[in-house]
Formats: sequence, structure tokens, C-alpha cells
Amino acid sequence: MSKNETVAEHQHGYIHAKDDYLKRLRRIEGQARGLQRMVEEEQYCIDILTQVSAMTKALQSVALGLADEHIAHCVVGAAREGGSEAEIKLKEASDAIARLVRS
Repeated sequence: MSKNETVAEHQHGYIHAKDDYLKRLRRIEGQARGLQRMVEEEQYCIDILTQVSAMTKALQSVALGLADEHIAHCVVGAAREGGSEAEIKLKEASDAIARLVRS
């Protein structure tokens, strides 16, 4: 079985909330454009920093949601099957959480 066949058969944990994630990401995209506009218009630094903070929190919320979905779906599924795939999925999740904490 090829990798593409495996990916096609596997449904990611976030699929049921895909539209919600896309809406949130589009909102974040709008926030980024707003930040660019604020800098172009030479707005007050603290106002820009406030918007950066809001955008950062929105991205963190998306990231935490995706991490939760990954653990609940992919990691739990791999753990049920056992073997090396369970260890791989757990390591991936652990590494992703570490990256989130450092960011």
C-alpha cells in the first residue's frame, strides 16, 4: 500500500470541525491584514501590540484545538492498535506540544 493510499484512507481528527477551523483561520488572516494596515498607517505602538496579542491568542487557540483533536483521534487510535505506530504518534504529539509551549 502506498503512502497516498494510506493518507486517503485515514481521516484526520479535525475533519468534523474543518469548517470551524477554516472560519477561525480566515478571521486570523483578516487580523494579519489589519496589522499590516496599522503599521502602514503608522498607528500607535501599543495599539498594534494589542492586536498582535489578540492574533497570537487566536492562533494558539487553533493550535490547541488541533492538538486536542490529534490526541483524541490519531494518538488514541494508534494506542489501541499498539506497536511502533503508537510510539510514533505519541512522540509526534509530545514534540508538537513542546513546540507550542516554546512559541
